[in-house]
Amino acid sequence: MESFSDFNLKKQLHYAIDDLGFTTPTPIQKEAFPVVMSGKDMIGIAQTGTGKTFAYMLPILQDLAFSKQKNPRVLILVPTRELVLQVVEQINSFAKYINVRVMGVYGGTNMNTQAQAVSQGSDIIVATPGRLYDLVLARALQLKSIKKLVIDEVDVMLDLGFRFQITNIFELLPTRRQNIMFSATMTDDVETLINDFFINPEKVSIAVSGTPLDNISQTCYAVPNFYTKANLLVHLLKDKETYKKVLVFVANKRFADRLFNSLEEIFSDELCVIHSNKTQNYRIRSINQFDEGINRILVTTDVMARGLDLDKISHVINFDTPTFPENYMHRIGRTGRAEEQGNSILFYTEKEEEYKDAIEELMDYKIPTITIPESVEISKELIPEERPKILEHHNPINLNAEERGASFHEKKEKNKKVNKGGSYKFEIARKYKKPKTRGDKNYNKRNKKK
Repeated sequence: MESFSDFNLKKQLHYAIDDLGFTTPTPIQKEAFPVVMSGKDMIGIAQTGTGKTFAYMLPILQDLAFSKQKNPRVLILVPTRELVLQVVEQINSFAKYINVRVMGVYGGTNMNTQAQAVSQGSDIIVATPGRLYDLVLARALQLKSIKKLVIDEVDVMLDLGFRFQITNIFELLPTRRQNIMFSATMTDDVETLINDFFINPEKVSIAVSGTPLDNISQTCYAVPNFYTKANLLVHLLKDKETYKKVLVFVANKRFADRLFNSLEEIFSDELCVIHSNKTQNYRIRSINQFDEGINRILVTTDVMARGLDLDKISHVINFDTPTFPENYMHRIGRTGRAEEQGNSILFYTEKEEEYKDAIEELMDYKIPTITIPESVEISKELIPEERPKILEHHNPINLNAEERGASFHEKKEKNKKVNKGGSYKFEIARKYKKPKTRGDKNYNKRNKKK
């Protein structure tokens, strides 16, 4: 299949594909189309940025007949709220000339409002597992008509702790359905899920999870500490011609806020930040402003590393080296999308060097190292996480009296007693318990023996 015309699609889908400017299907789209159309369970292993959403939606929309029924027939589970919004938008663009009702449900917003919207009826539900499960428990949504289940970025969902909800959602679905799963990595948890719920699935693997995309240039800097990283980042970002649209990944929410505060005075209107502690509206606004080019720099945690399709990111900068090498692959996959040239830069400290080595081992590729420019100030200031921990000296139990100091005194004899437990506990209970009433037979027996 060299072009979309080989897919034998209905003309409404061809019109939408033409409007989107797509001409040649990606490898995952070529391989997945006949499998999804056949109705078999499918496992898709493909890197992020390879067109997975279109790979499963094209055959689903081709097969989806018009219906007025209220209960959804297609369920798509994704790990984050942002991804729900993106997938809904993409489906609407694919189904531009088809009469299909698509709805997204996710946490962080009023559940009653979503329950009312769902009750109006839909054909396709795109949801995060937690909110979907809540809606089902509240009897606002029924899954009895689901014919196709798609789980996208399943490895991330399991990492985020959605195993309980996913397992329970499987139990609520009709037995006769098609299961379609996409993941960038095949972990033991993913294998377990497949073995428990999939029936003879066909595996479609396009690229090994550690294979870097050829169109992404990679470099790295050895940097001593957080604030030197910040100084180096400022030095790079001042070149606006080269660093046109930059995604900066940090390890956690605390680091994201700290880095944002360091950069805000210099870059102000060009800068935005996003992490899971930010409100839903703030996150959506930050993503839109970055995507539209209003903000040039977006500082974020790994919440942005998976699934989100943001156009023309010139550079991904790994401010912190990810502890899991697969996360590096997902981060750099944000650039170099749609076969454009992308750039990835990695900062690593001495402590993070082992993580960099693990990344290189996974990719079977040595990332070229660049020397820090002389104009970049090497900071001596350390953040709390980098400061050496001051531990108390270990005091052995049996110290000589002269080593103990004048203020030391032995415990009183009564305080040296140890609770022996067992039968001793019951002996003490008998000895000190309050007398029972005269009518208590056992009490009377004991007293007669005495």
